[in-house]
Amino acid sequence: MGEFAFIIHPVSGAKDVARKYRALRMLPEPVLERLLKWIPPRPISKITGITSNTGAEAHGWFVGCPLTPAQFMELPQDFVLAKIIRAARVAQGLGAKVVGLGAMTAVVGDAGVTIADNVDIAVTTGNSYTVWTAVEGARRAAELMGTDVSQARVAVMGATGSIGQVCVRIMAEEVPLVTLIGRNEPRLAKLAATVDGKADIKYTTDPTAGLKEADIVITVTSAVDTVVPGEALKPGAVVCDVARPRDVSKKVAQERPDVLVIEGGAVEVPGPVDFHFNFGFPPKTAYACMAETMILALEERYESYTLGRDLSLERVREIAALAEKHGFKLAGFRSFEKQVTEEHIEGVKRAAARR
Repeated sequence: MGEFAFIIHPVSGAKDVARKYRALRMLPEPVLERLLKWIPPRPISKITGITSNTGAEAHGWFVGCPLTPAQFMELPQDFVLAKIIRAARVAQGLGAKVVGLGAMTAVVGDAGVTIADNVDIAVTTGNSYTVWTAVEGARRAAELMGTDVSQARVAVMGATGSIGQVCVRIMAEEVPLVTLIGRNEPRLAKLAATVDGKADIKYTTDPTAGLKEADIVITVTSAVDTVVPGEALKPGAVVCDVARPRDVSKKVAQERPDVLVIEGGAVEVPGPVDFHFNFGFPPKTAYACMAETMILALEERYESYTLGRDLSLERVREIAALAEKHGFKLAGFRSFEKQVTEEHIEGVKRAAARR
């Protein structure tokens, strides 16, 4: 039986800590953040029931690394990395042979390389499968909105990041235009010069300018705050938000009913899986980064599969094939922790037509 662990952390201190520790939910956020800084990593729950189409099984653990997104970015990097390493060592002590890095734990420092160097088990960010599910989800949602994907104009926010770069390369093979959006113009220019495919490549540091003609937006920044300007979005556009914390605020969805906002990376896990912990998803559903760790455990492939800032397109395609082999698949669409229904999509289409 494959054995794995996955490191999680609170996104909203008060809300997420209360999922596990109800006694702390009344504390003010600043007080809770000071407390989180000194709470050591610890096991959160056992994950059971993962069963592949092949008959292979896996079990694992959630391990908590108690820091908020703001703390991951604002505290000294050495302190943050040391805390993530402690969490990975907790996973190792539980018996895990591969550990996945969730959300901000996969972003800070060198994207997992230092973590892997300081533990005796494999480490993965899960970004390879996250890329695949983001692109596949955006494609499917656009088709439901009536968009011909082969003629779609695509924008990737956070294009120079590890996930963004591969999203750009995949989409450039399929569509006529890809706009790269990021904060660093020299890095955008360097990336644009290396992208192959049929698409024309544009780049900009101005999100408003970059989004105005996009039929599909994939946003994968590592920003702490929301960054997508809702007023810039094209009516009928699909926005696939892969980032955690979110790049798209709930206000955008409220003010732009003519735009379909979906969460990237929601995956149905095969077998009678029980996470024994509520992280905001329906039963049997996980983030793609979690799923990559599970897939490696089912394969008993205990290697540091996805690390660092440069992702391999070949590995993205390989993990997608392994996911299909074991029975992992996209779990429909979600938006702000709610299922996206056919009725909702039809409503977005009607609002877009009116505009």
